[in-house]
Formats: sequence, structure tokens, C-alpha cells
Amino acid sequence: MLIQCPECELQVSDKATYCPHCGYPMQPNVKQRKPRKSNKHRRLPNGFGQISEIKNRNLRNPFRAMVTVGKTPDGKPICKPLKPESYFPTYNEAYAALVEYNKNPYDLGPAITVKELYEKWSEEYFKTLKSDSSARAVTSAWAYCSSVYNMRVMDIRARHIKGCMEEGTATVRGVEQHPSASMKNKIKSLFNLMLDYALEYELVDRNYSRTFNLSEDTIKEIVTVKKGHIAFTDDEISLLWQHVHDKRFVDAILIQCYSGWRPQELGLIELANVDLENWTFKGGMKTDAGTDRVVPIHSKIKPLVLQKYKEAEELGSKYLFNCCDPDNKRKSIAFTYNRYQKGFTRIREELNLNPEHRPHDGRTHFVTAAKKNGVDEYAIKYMVGHKISDITEKVYTKREFEWLREEIEKIK
Repeated sequence: MLIQCPECELQVSDKATYCPHCGYPMQPNVKQRKPRKSNKHRRLPNGFGQISEIKNRNLRNPFRAMVTVGKTPDGKPICKPLKPESYFPTYNEAYAALVEYNKNPYDLGPAITVKELYEKWSEEYFKTLKSDSSARAVTSAWAYCSSVYNMRVMDIRARHIKGCMEEGTATVRGVEQHPSASMKNKIKSLFNLMLDYALEYELVDRNYSRTFNLSEDTIKEIVTVKKGHIAFTDDEISLLWQHVHDKRFVDAILIQCYSGWRPQELGLIELANVDLENWTFKGGMKTDAGTDRVVPIHSKIKPLVLQKYKEAEELGSKYLFNCCDPDNKRKSIAFTYNRYQKGFTRIREELNLNPEHRPHDGRTHFVTAAKKNGVDEYAIKYMVGHKISDITEKVYTKREFEWLREEIEKIK
């Protein structure tokens, strides 16, 4: 039944609470009902993923996020749990995780190639590495694996990995090379880690790289190489001192011989960690015992360290050791292991040193000379960053730094 609104005089239903024309309250004593809040969430876009609540179970994280990885022949979505976390305490947190995933989808489809897997895996793995040299070891090993770049990851078997190790080729400085024994080890380590990653994302059901070991011949060759480090003779050290000012790079070798740093560690020593007042430098890598260790600067190499320090300041570099750009002597280039090796090899050949010498031999010489001159065993381990297993020495013995300085000066 229609009645007349006393305000606008237009017709209104007698059941209306307010006049739809002017808003006049037709039944002022009746409270208007508020619409119920819907517990339903908005429908997610196609291909965005799914969020479901697991009910009737006392779960701390009841909301499960699923990502769409494909479709069935009849068009239905194929979903997999979001990685690495699929369960969330609230719907909104699950939704936020899906939004973040869809900005840069990291789920890997079943047809992904080995090259695509490497790009995904290495992007994450390189973030965990502490030095550029570790990343270069991975990329150099990957260069020998071109035969499997376009294979599907799910099709990779042990024979394909062995093929890269035995028959792979890479162009290094314009020359085609086959993998050395140590490179074979790096290639296997690469596939170990990369296929572990694929296993985590359910791209493969088995890591075939871990189903075989290195051949005995390869292991023997690696062991032979590792055992090959030799100390410099007294005559060789004397010859290095004779040419410290007329042959560039001799100073780096001598500093290594009197401090025990690894080649990579030399290039990572920062000026901020060189104390010219107390004559110490800090650096290190590889192990907990080797990282951030402080080594006294031996009196014989103080002038060399001071000169390197001044050169770094002139170059505007934050590192103690630098290589100069051949086209611009005032431009610094990173002092990497490869550049150290190149300079070391040149000096070895120019001075007719033992051809068996390699870049780590300066560190070997330091340890050998220290033992020869009666330096305390634990002082040697502190300075070269080796692990100390003796509980009394490691936990209960508190050494003064001057003790290390006195010990290192025993080296002649």
C-alpha cells in the first residue's frame, strides 16, 4: 500500500523506514538493520593461486597457499603448495605471500631446462657466498656444461653429468680446454647443489649427481696437486728480495711469505683493517677460525705494507692490494686470485724459480719457516687461521697479542 510522504508529498510504501526520495523517517522508532559482514573473501584471479582454510583441526597455521603451475587437458588448474612456506596463520598473510610470489614467480615448471634451473638456483646461491672467487668457481664449472643447457631437468641422468666432466669443453682466454681434475670436482659439486635445489622444488625425484663418486684417477690427481705445495728455498727468498723494487708483484709474494695469507685473502684486506700504528692487519676467509683474524706485520715487510697502503690511497681503493688498469695507471682493478696467479707465474718464470711453485706456496713457506725457527705451534695456527682442537688452548688459555708478535719475529 502506498502512502504520501509528509515531507516531499511523494508516494512511498507503507513498509518503508525512510522515504526513498527525500530521506524523511517514515518509521522513526524502527532501527535500520546493518548489513551483515560477509566472511567470504573475494575470488582470486585466474592463475593467481588458491588459499584454503583447513578446518576442524587445531592448527597454528590453518591457511594453505597453493600456486598454479599448469592446467589439465580439460582446462582445470594444477596447483602445488607454495614454496618454501605454504601454511600461514591468517588469510591475509597467505594472500600477501601469493602476491609476492606472483610479482616474480619462482616456482619451476616440469619442462624447465637445465640452463633455466641454473639461472634460478645461482641467483639465490650467489647471495649466500662470502667472496667473488667462490662465485667464479661456479661460473667456470658451468662453462663446461653446454651440452646439457637445453635439456629438461627431469631428463638429466648421471651419464649426462659425467659427460660434462669427461668431455665438456670451455674457451678460456681464447683457448678451448677440457676439465682438469679439480674442475671435474667443481662440476660435480655444481650439479650436487643445483639438483638438490631441483629436488626441493619437486622437479626431479632423485639427485643423480649424488649417485656416483669421482673416479680414483681423478681423486689421485687432485690429491697429487694438493700435496704439491712447496716452500721457497733461502736462495729463492734472497732473489725475491733483490728484485722487490724492480719487478712489480714481488712485494705481494714476500708479504705472503711473512704473513701466511691465502692469495684470495690478500686481495680482500681492506685499508680500514690495516693498523699502521700497531702494525697489524686483519682479514681472512674460508673457516670460522680463519675469518677476521689479526696478524702482526713482520718487521721485514713493514716498508712493503706501507708502500701498498700509500698506493691504495692514491688509487682511491678501499683494499690494500690492487692491480692497475694497463690503460689508466691511476685506476684500480680488483686483486683477484686469477690476477695473483698470473703475476706469480710471471715472476716465477722471469726469476727462474722452481717451476713447481704455485700461488699458495707463500703460505706454505710461512708455515715451514715458522716451524723451522721454533715458532709456537698454536701461534702458527692463530696466524694462518687453522682450527685449534686442544680445549685447554682454545678455551682456557688467554694469550696476549704481543706473544704473537714475538713469535712471528722468530722468522728470519
